Amino acid sequence: MAKGDVHTSWDADREKWVNRREGNDRPSSSHDRADDASSRGQDLARNTGSEWIKHRKDDGRIHDRNTYGKDPYPPKG
Repeated sequence: MAKGDVHTSWDADREKWVNRREGNDRPSSSHDRADDASSRGQDLARNTGSEWIKHRKDDGRIHDRNTYGKDPYPPKG
């Protein structure tokens, strides 16, 4: 994953959903609802042409992702 990708995940310390860019310690935004956090995270990724990754609240595994940058064409593999 490239530096600057946006991760949407549950922050147990804040008890909120947060968006955090890779490489940053502080969250870019925090939200009470997962849908609000996801929407904002996608906007952040779209504006910078990076990838958005949403993690599950219960175990932190990747739940959803989308790339807003330049995907290689044709894809490898």
